Amino acid sequence: MMTSSPPAVESGDAAVKIVDDDGREQRTGTFMTASAHIITAVIGSGVLSLAWALAQLGWVAGTVILVIFAIVTYYTSTMLADCYRSPDAVTGTRNYTYMGVVRAYLGGIKVPLCGLAQYVNLVGVGIGYTITASISLVAIGKANCYHDKGHNAKCSVSNYPYMAGFGMVQIVLSQIPSFHKLSFLSVIAAVMSFSYASIGIGLAIATVASGKIGKTELTGTVVGVDVTASEKVWKVFQAVGNIAFSYAFTTILIEIQDTLRSSPPENKAMKKASLIGVSTTTVFYLLCGCIGYAAFGNQAPGDFLTDFGFYEPYWLIDFANACIALHLIGAYQVYTQPFFQFVEGKCNKKWPESNLINKEYSTKIPLLGKCRVNLFRLVWRTIYVMMTTVVAMIFPFFNAILGLLGALAFWPLTVYFPVSMHIAQTKVEKYSRRWLALYLLIVVCFIVSFLAALGSIVGLVASVQAYKPFKNLD
Repeated sequence: MMTSSPPAVESGDAAVKIVDDDGREQRTGTFMTASAHIITAVIGSGVLSLAWALAQLGWVAGTVILVIFAIVTYYTSTMLADCYRSPDAVTGTRNYTYMGVVRAYLGGIKVPLCGLAQYVNLVGVGIGYTITASISLVAIGKANCYHDKGHNAKCSVSNYPYMAGFGMVQIVLSQIPSFHKLSFLSVIAAVMSFSYASIGIGLAIATVASGKIGKTELTGTVVGVDVTASEKVWKVFQAVGNIAFSYAFTTILIEIQDTLRSSPPENKAMKKASLIGVSTTTVFYLLCGCIGYAAFGNQAPGDFLTDFGFYEPYWLIDFANACIALHLIGAYQVYTQPFFQFVEGKCNKKWPESNLINKEYSTKIPLLGKCRVNLFRLVWRTIYVMMTTVVAMIFPFFNAILGLLGALAFWPLTVYFPVSMHIAQTKVEKYSRRWLALYLLIVVCFIVSFLAALGSIVGLVASVQAYKPFKNLD
């Protein structure tokens, strides 16, 4: 929407030329802006639920699994980064989307399957973030209520007005024309994610220092004491799934990489950004998970800021939840813009002569400067945001569905396609030691995704059974 540059994080040397050598808009992103996009995508409010995940898995398995998934995600992200250009990683032709990369290296039925997995996941994330942001905003009202009336008071707040407000904000932000203009929003969102994660860590440290800590075990929750045998199994699967999907930014890796300027080579900058993003988030994950588990033990809440593991200081809880909501405002756009561009690209190709779809109008808006308005973009993106908001209102347990969607999308988008394209690009000899090792990785991760999907289905069934339409959050 805006032609004036946002607070300059992707300014680079954009004034030198207007377009790239392929005629597309000049890219000005750096590894720092790509790192901000990754951190915005990866560190969601789910970081505060990792204490619960460790409670299910225990000290040993929980920390080991966190580190293993960090390593696997970084490893496959470097493979995917090398596939951005084809056939050569440095001098080949650019592929602007994940589907474009799969088309270049694998082709056939795998292209639409990739698109289905990616875009269903992106739409689902948008709906899930609408619900999660409203829960954080509700937590602010509840924190104030608990402070005034006591921790045992019945504080009931409706999350539907907050969903509507979140949707209205997204209608405005969705007019940002492309992923290339999002870096200022990602920087703000990344700062917010660091803020609320740090607050959560600080409060957990204070709880541990006070000596009022929960009981922990090397193997997590105890069968017969904390959970039944069947609950232990399903919750372990869910916990592994939560950890696996908390790293899954490869869904939008190619779209992030397409914002990077060509020098240094995009794959090198993206690998550096991936290392920064994954290592930074892993440190926060370990701190939140381990210190949170130490504070609450096997009774760790699902999210210790919105499920009220902490009640005081209430103003700090308010601030942390406001940071979560602000972060999700940016994260919604990071995940939704690739879907916007996919739909608009299809429409541009089908109706290239349509003024409604292709013509842009220039106007001046106070404080924002000169802006470009496209009628199709204005109407269709507004309708899209309204639809995701309505779905979030009707199905506020959609996060359970999102867990299932994430389970189904993790294996193909984070593991299978990157590894398969790496094998095709580097021409790994079939049945060689390296070929067998790579396919072993694919098989193991498929099993993990399958088990996590089963755990998500069990959680979804429980959510549906407890669902009461248009009920306030107690």
